[in-house]
Amino acid sequence: MAFSAFLARRLRAGSSQSSTGRIIRFAIGTIALCMTVILLAHALILGFKEEIKAKVFGFWGHIHITAHNLNQTFETAPVNRNQTFYPGITQKKQFPVLADGIHAGQPGKLTRGGVDHIQVFGLKPGILARKGELEGILLKGVGADFKWDFMGAYLTEGDTLSLKSESPPRDIMISRTTADRMKVNVGDDLLIHFIQGERQLERKFRIRAVYKTGLEEYDRKFAIVDIRHLQELAGWSPDTVSGFELFVEDLGDAEAIADYIYYEWPLPGELYIETIRQKFPAIFDWVEIQDINERVLLILMLLVVMINLATVLLILMLERYGMIGVLKALGVSDWTVRWIFIRLTLRILVIGMLLGNGLALGLGTLQRKTGWFRLDESEYYLSEVPIHWDPGFFFFINVFVLLVAALTLLLPSVYIARIQPVNAIRFK
Repeated sequence: MAFSAFLARRLRAGSSQSSTGRIIRFAIGTIALCMTVILLAHALILGFKEEIKAKVFGFWGHIHITAHNLNQTFETAPVNRNQTFYPGITQKKQFPVLADGIHAGQPGKLTRGGVDHIQVFGLKPGILARKGELEGILLKGVGADFKWDFMGAYLTEGDTLSLKSESPPRDIMISRTTADRMKVNVGDDLLIHFIQGERQLERKFRIRAVYKTGLEEYDRKFAIVDIRHLQELAGWSPDTVSGFELFVEDLGDAEAIADYIYYEWPLPGELYIETIRQKFPAIFDWVEIQDINERVLLILMLLVVMINLATVLLILMLERYGMIGVLKALGVSDWTVRWIFIRLTLRILVIGMLLGNGLALGLGTLQRKTGWFRLDESEYYLSEVPIHWDPGFFFFINVFVLLVAALTLLLPSVYIARIQPVNAIRFK
């Protein structure tokens, strides 16, 4: 092994000064570029998926409990807020994982976490009216238990609603999309018309804040008010709401927790539970399609790396064709000669991989800090290219590329066994 390492070092020094050196440098650059593309593509797609999911979950929570006829529509249906799971379900730290959607659980298997937060909400459709402009709107009513972490982060003007006063303030939060279309700003009044039974009602609200989540589908439709306004409009009691939003501690537990509540919790028959992934499957299906794009890109980049390495290996062997004949004539085994050239080619791979890792980390960090590359938010739901690093993927892809490359190099190196020493020396 020391002999093969010695010869590999001498060949490396000689090749760097020959015409083959340009080919080697080109191969290193190509490998670095491929690794950069693989790592940045994964970080971008992961960031894209995480950001979109965070926005959808932040707006709706992870799980909904509503009346049956609110399943796939936004029509309000009354639900009594006095339930055994509200707010006591947050005290349960873990939930048994049910087996295949049946009552029998898997012994000892629990979710990683429980329900972090539960809050009530109300929904009421209306029509915005201002200076002859009409705009359909869906009011989302929130109460004192509302979790402002998400909405507070997306405020562009104003402040969140004050919901702890005895009488509900006539404040409203609208999206930047709605504000621009209605030509209003914070502090302006909005008149909203409602249809309740056969009556037409109207209420005047003052714009307290403007938000922008980037989810155009939601920004265009929704505004946020105190839930007590919706209860009064619908003629509901203070204990009547449209449903409950649950936020889980671990996203991977959402399905298991929803199944447990549906099958095992004493849930009234008129209530229905579903995850937001089930409620809005189109958004999540669209996000998951990005995984296919990533796999295709990964396969293409790996093919480029493998072809480059195999080409460099063959060029190195042809350049040292005479030397191979001399070594074989001296009794050096085929495997030792093969390992000399494989070792030299793997070094080229490692240099390219290190450069690719460094370039990917540098570009990704620059994007995270500066947001240099921008996106059309109306099309992609995000204003800039998101980057999320996954250390596990970094380790996996580097080890995977190294192993696949080593196995790939075994095939072209077999050519050495077919070289006849007499012909190789004569060729030299």
